Amino acid sequence: MHRHRTVARALSLGAVLVLLAALAGVASARRSAAPPGSAVARLQDASGNRLGSVWFLPRGNGKLAIRVSASFLSEGFHGFHVHAVGKCEPPFTTAGGHFNPAGTGHGSHRGDLSPLWVDKDGRGWLELQTDRFTVDELLDADGSAVIVHAAPDNLAHIPSRYSAGGPDAATLATGDAGPRLACGVVTRP
Repeated sequence: MHRHRTVARALSLGAVLVLLAALAGVASARRSAAPPGSAVARLQDASGNRLGSVWFLPRGNGKLAIRVSASFLSEGFHGFHVHAVGKCEPPFTTAGGHFNPAGTGHGSHRGDLSPLWVDKDGRGWLELQTDRFTVDELLDADGSAVIVHAAPDNLAHIPSRYSAGGPDAATLATGDAGPRLACGVVTRP
């Protein structure tokens, strides 16, 4: 009887190992099976800690789906933008300003995106579609990067403190989104 239990345990362990290997293969295939023409930015903080990913996925309707998954950020809204240069050297000013080939004011930059909401557990998820740029434009000669800012973006709504003199240069350039918390260079997967 003891020998039958040992054989059964060995067979069960073998089945578990085969199942785990199969699941690992499926997970690996999912990671490597990015849609053709897509791009990804791996978000990291100034210390190099990985905070999440931003996927750029072409759609057949001429739009680009953007999917963001982030962790370890402070609760609240964060400015979220595509920046003009594909460099992420802390404090991430190497990424340049917002992606803005037409030289327009904030709110009309092609790199201005919806704010990223982060919950009390430090996790943020965002999915949106845009026709403001293509993956090929993001992967131009100097590349581009995605930045998550420390503060909410004012989305070109001018705060009342500027009513007398109008918006200052920082508001016009960045929407008062504050320091750059996370950065990811846009690359092919």
